[in-house]
Amino acid sequence: MEKAGKITFESEQGEEESFYVLEQTRIGGIDYILVTDCEEGDGEAMILKDMSGDGEEESIYTAVSDEDELAAVADVFKNMLEDVELTD
Repeated sequence: MEKAGKITFESEQGEEESFYVLEQTRIGGIDYILVTDCEEGDGEAMILKDMSGDGEEESIYTAVSDEDELAAVADVFKNMLEDVELTD
């Protein structure tokens, strides 16, 4: 499996936090990324949703908090990751 790309976010308080992007997808015109805080091994995973408007230069990501949306997107990422494992 290819190593995950690293992405750094800046909070509203100006603090930087880095994550490793495991997968990304677009559902219903919205971009989602699956990130983890650990490059290898067991880390905390989180699904982030791009909240930026069309034409904005920088993406604005927020954690998906709606349980139904989270379950649906998590299922998509699960299937994507299973497909990657099967082809390796």
